[in-house]
Amino acid sequence: MTRRDSILRRAMLVLAALGLLDALYLSWLKLAGQEAACAGIGDCDVVNSSPYAEFMGIPVAVLGAGVYVLILLLLWSEPRLPRPRRAQALYAVFGLVFFGVAYSAYLTYIEVAVLHAICPFCVFSALVLLFLWVLAIIRVLSAPWENPEAIPPSGGG
Repeated sequence: MTRRDSILRRAMLVLAALGLLDALYLSWLKLAGQEAACAGIGDCDVVNSSPYAEFMGIPVAVLGAGVYVLILLLLWSEPRLPRPRRAQALYAVFGLVFFGVAYSAYLTYIEVAVLHAICPFCVFSALVLLFLWVLAIIRVLSAPWENPEAIPPSGGG
């Protein structure tokens, strides 16, 4: 693992931890039936009490917290894994973050176009996932190939 990759991984750990805190707060709001402390910015309660705040009966915030936990576990374990498994962890993080960004984009569309209400905590989570995705892309594109023979041929034939 290069120094640059180590710095990127640590930045992703910090972002994922912030996302987890945000998701845990939203989960608590949903499960405890509490009102969000939005300080007059947005309308968290409309978003968090909408039917879109659950997926198959599970609060979306709880699912988000689970994804953040998986991301954190993969990022934490990555340097501790044998070399071939590191690449698998790297790609698993990329996949989880990509899915998170896509689902957050859908939920942001729902907030704006359907609910006409914005939840700043949801926007924060979407931005965290977006930054995680950018860092994951950089890490995947700069990852060294373990086996030079596995590099696919380029050009026409």
